[in-house]
Amino acid sequence: MSLNISYEKELAFQADRRKATTEFIKIVSDLWYDKSIEIVLFKNQAIDKNVSDIIHLHEYAGEFVQKPISIFDSVELLRAISDIKLPPSKLDIGKLTYEYHADDNHFNNVKAFVIEKLKDASDTAGIKSKDVVLYGFGRIGRLLARELMSKTGKGNQLRLRAIVVRGAADDDVLEKRASLLRTDSVHGTFSGTVRADFQNNALIINGTTVHLIHASNPEEIDYTAYGIAEALIIDNTGAFRDKTALSRHLIAKGVSKVLLTAPGKGIPNIVHGVNHMDYDPNTTKICSAASCTTNAITPILKVIEDSLGIKKGHLETIHAYTNDQNLVDNMHDKFRRGRAAGLNMVLTETGAGEAVAKALPSLKGKLSSNAIRVPVPNGSLAILNLDLTNKTSLEGVNTILKKYALEGDLVEQIQYSLSKELVSSDIVGTSAPAIYDSKATIVSDNGENLILYIWYDNEYGYSHQVIRLAKYISKVRRYTYY
Repeated sequence: MSLNISYEKELAFQADRRKATTEFIKIVSDLWYDKSIEIVLFKNQAIDKNVSDIIHLHEYAGEFVQKPISIFDSVELLRAISDIKLPPSKLDIGKLTYEYHADDNHFNNVKAFVIEKLKDASDTAGIKSKDVVLYGFGRIGRLLARELMSKTGKGNQLRLRAIVVRGAADDDVLEKRASLLRTDSVHGTFSGTVRADFQNNALIINGTTVHLIHASNPEEIDYTAYGIAEALIIDNTGAFRDKTALSRHLIAKGVSKVLLTAPGKGIPNIVHGVNHMDYDPNTTKICSAASCTTNAITPILKVIEDSLGIKKGHLETIHAYTNDQNLVDNMHDKFRRGRAAGLNMVLTETGAGEAVAKALPSLKGKLSSNAIRVPVPNGSLAILNLDLTNKTSLEGVNTILKKYALEGDLVEQIQYSLSKELVSSDIVGTSAPAIYDSKATIVSDNGENLILYIWYDNEYGYSHQVIRLAKYISKVRRYTYY
């Protein structure tokens, strides 16, 4: 009989939890669409998630901070957030819930706690939205389009206005572009609507017009003819890689800034969260978001360098194959890359070791690097083998990285994994550029050598870093509480 009573209680709790989760989802949606307040849960996106997703996120959060993070507490805090006046913001409900319990109920009520914690929220009504043009529509371009359009909200940050492509401009091509945005073999179906507007040569994404411009030379485009002004060009073609070539964008009418989604020459290479504050958005006209690998390893290397010191090290990247490789054996201008990408592990080079020094000058000349392309379409792994200045232990290094993943300037960049079963497909769709595998770390017996395993979604995680940098240089970053 007691077992039946216990089972009935479990069913009742499950029903109450799912009901609370439904309310959580509604409040998150209302805050986003009514007030431009974006809710995340320890950096994990909460918008457009289902009940099971939210429950799983709460379970992960509880395990991460080693204290229960209850959906009931989260809902109570969200109600309080809804009741107070806040500017457009990005708030971590997981961190707020954790801190509410850590404060040991020193506040009279939840609303008083929220008001105190968010008292520094400044009025950002003066933020001027930024028109964005995607120059190129490949793997990164389409992911940027998805993210920009799904997070447009009221449109007071980045507004995707146009996409520039080369080649034919007929109806079949337009429909193919629309189809590639709707469905993706790696990232699944776009959580929105996409249709081709043949009459106006545009894509209608979530009911919003995005012009498709066909051009061969960037300086010849008149963006003002499409109602676009002072635009940020995000160049993801790979065709223009240095200051001279990228400056051609600035000649076009209606352009004010250029952001390259690849390592660039003669321009700032910026890893958001690490060195973006070194560059004034008022004066930086052209910059690079570096590479996916550089964005994955640099935040981790900064933590280790600042906390323990790095004498020297080696980086080995186990990288998903890319469109640069051949589907079947054929000629290629680089050694080994001509062999079939889906059938071979391909040893190749990477400039990530040197690129890190552009963001962290103290590591110049200290890192060697190499890469192996492997037969997976997405999801990569960086292995860092580091000789340390100061000794550490497994517990010590995990404590350091958990702290940085929980608070500070790198919370968007570092995700701390607790899983013993983590594999590459598990990290696909992760917005953090670096996922630290805490269960794989190796520390030498003398504490002087450290081997770290850093996973990264080389497409999705990198795209989010591009958007973070785009918001910074466009001066549309909202108030955040992490």
